[in-house]
Amino acid sequence: MAAPAANPAASDLVDERLIHGLHVQAARRAGVHAEHEPHVVFQTSTLDALFDGDFEGDLSFAELAQHGDLGLGTLDGLDGEMIALDGRFLRADPDGAITEIPPTAKTPFAVVTFFSPVVAFRIEEPLEHEAFLAALNRHAPPGSPSCAVRIDGAFELVRARSVPRQRPPYRSLAVLSDEQHVFELRGVRGTIVGFRFAAYAQGLEVPGYHLHFVDAERRRGGHVLACRPAGVDVGIDRASELHLELPPGIGLGPGQGSDARRAEIERLEGPG
Repeated sequence: MAAPAANPAASDLVDERLIHGLHVQAARRAGVHAEHEPHVVFQTSTLDALFDGDFEGDLSFAELAQHGDLGLGTLDGLDGEMIALDGRFLRADPDGAITEIPPTAKTPFAVVTFFSPVVAFRIEEPLEHEAFLAALNRHAPPGSPSCAVRIDGAFELVRARSVPRQRPPYRSLAVLSDEQHVFELRGVRGTIVGFRFAAYAQGLEVPGYHLHFVDAERRRGGHVLACRPAGVDVGIDRASELHLELPPGIGLGPGQGSDARRAEIERLEGPG
């Protein structure tokens, strides 16, 4: 499949390495169409927009389902953490309780793909979080700046978080960090889904691994801060294209990659 040309306005602002390594295609709401081709990642809005308090949902989950069956994100008003798995869209509330998301609900930020793994392997022994991420990196497809991952099995520990719904006027995500609810799931079976993005994708996405978890019973889950797998099967799908939808009022700005934003991301996304 021929790689799409990047939007000229976007190519002036998005890191050139990401443009050439991932074939970024940025378009306004009406310009991105449903695709079912493998190794294509679809994202609505940007991480920078979310950090700046753009929590108003623009894309329905019925529409999002046309672009992928695995992924993550949030809901209108930052109402919990979203986990997409096997075509189901699930919400983890502030306490980690899982409910099904109706197709009419909307999202201000989500990343999905039709998962088609090109690498599969098993981790037998328990690993601490950083060693686990290093193992994922060792098996990731060479030359792929970004990839999607799915990890199924047993976990000694999943340290997770979710967030309560916000009301307008929205504050920035950074100032809401004290409102996030952090909890631990121990001796649990389930699935982690997510993406790895290169450091130069900061502003569009979380650099490094962005992971969400749901247990096997689909009762508990959330955004993964740290985990300790204890026997899991891993699938990795290379991402060759990123189709980025920009809702009205959202742009690609020169502030991406700033030291201040990097510090905010590390504080909110790290193990804590």
